[in-house]
Amino acid sequence: QVQLVESGGGLVQAGGSLRLSCTASGSDSSIYAMGWSRQTPGKHRETVASLTTSGVTFIADSVKGRVTISRDNAENTVDLQMTGLKPEDTAVYFCYAKISAARPDMDWGQGTQVTVSS
Repeated sequence: QVQLVESGGGLVQAGGSLRLSCTASGSDSSIYAMGWSRQTPGKHRETVASLTTSGVTFIADSVKGRVTISRDNAENTVDLQMTGLKPEDTAVYFCYAKISAARPDMDWGQGTQVTVSS
């Protein structure tokens, strides 16, 4: 199990940009996959983007072209750069880590609020 701490959320106007950062601690090796999900009240948690140590990337269709995910495998950090933000991007964003491809369990951060005003 690793501990995840997110930073970078906040209030931004539509069309603006935010960068979310997440740092994992408690792992002696590179974490297999790290990424971001988001959740709004009454909705399922949606995976926004993820990146494995081998560079396999997933970007949700809802944010494609507007987000970039990057990570430092050695430091076990992951960043999410978001541009062209829309009010529908408003959500709590959670960082997650999947330690190993062979294990189904995932660890989650506490979440950081992103609010996009119109």
